[in-house]
Amino acid sequence: MTSRLIAIGDIHGCANALDVLLALILPQTGDRIVTLGDYVDRGPDSKGVIDRLIALRETCEVIAIQGNHEEMMLEVLRGDTPHDSWVQFGGVATLDSYGFIGSLDILPPEHVEFFDSMVDHYESDEHFFVHANYDPARSLEDQEIYQLRWQKLTEVVPPPHPNGKKAVVGHTHDPEFEIFDVGHLICLDTYCYGGGWLSALDVNSGRIWQADMEGEQRIREAASPK
Repeated sequence: MTSRLIAIGDIHGCANALDVLLALILPQTGDRIVTLGDYVDRGPDSKGVIDRLIALRETCEVIAIQGNHEEMMLEVLRGDTPHDSWVQFGGVATLDSYGFIGSLDILPPEHVEFFDSMVDHYESDEHFFVHANYDPARSLEDQEIYQLRWQKLTEVVPPPHPNGKKAVVGHTHDPEFEIFDVGHLICLDTYCYGGGWLSALDVNSGRIWQADMEGEQRIREAASPK
């Protein structure tokens, strides 16, 4: 089988949907899977999501991009920010999944290693991957964290980046559970925790796999521009 480059949108604690999605994808040795961030919060099993992504590294290469929810979580767990800045945005579900009983020292060592391995962006020959957005006036190495992790496409849909590569992002969920594709940019956050889909895209072939929290699944050969 030819190796694939697959992006997975915001998972947000939806471990069951991730299980179904990976069973559809059937990752193989040689595949690269880029997870677009926001693994934690909102959904019921953030710990399970991280467990599955760690296990997936035994099969193929996993490039984990950091989302704004990981940023919030880690700042609280490290004591840099008051907890209320995180828990009001889904952090309670994450704490529950880790069995929180008062101590913020909740991460197993392998989870600490996973979070330490996260990157701000990833590039292939024809695509680049970030969690949220980008500034077309800056190189990928010189982006502001606000654009990379926080700026929604509802604020601004950027023009094509001068590097000529197609952007693959998450963060801005579509309330109608659809993939947002404007040609030079595609957003894979299809609102899984809100009743929509967890979406994955093979960026080279255009094949899309989707699964939801109820175990429903579907496969499409290409995204339809909106």
